[in-house]
Amino acid sequence: MPSPVWWLLCLPFFAGAFLALQAGINGQLAKQVGSVLAAALISFLVGTVALLVLVLLQREMPTLSALKELTWWHWCGGLLGVFFITTAAFAGPRIGALLFMALVLAGQLGMALALDHFGWVGFREAPVSLGKIAGLLLIVAGVVLIRRG
Repeated sequence: MPSPVWWLLCLPFFAGAFLALQAGINGQLAKQVGSVLAAALISFLVGTVALLVLVLLQREMPTLSALKELTWWHWCGGLLGVFFITTAAFAGPRIGALLFMALVLAGQLGMALALDHFGWVGFREAPVSLGKIAGLLLIVAGVVLIRRG
């Protein structure tokens, strides 16, 4: 497998950094509008409009036949996004950005370990190893240290 170009490695780094920023923004939005769910709705509406503009500009609208071929789990990504945005708006301001993101990272890596091991949802199979488990345990230890800090 060829090594990825530098910008392909930068994109996930910035996406991760933006998650912490997004959690703070949505927490402040929830405070301003007086509702975590309303803040999540506003966030998704803005994101939906932005994506609609991009899709229309790129002329990448899916066909009706392509939409009909989707299974139930293809539609779940949006629901998982709702869960994350709502959780971020609610929990982030209460536990702080660092602990929130450390817990998010631990959850992401735990799920990523399972996804890679079993090759679920389109990921290539990559068996669990002692090194991967040790790395995940170090992240969990980091969460504990951050919590105590």
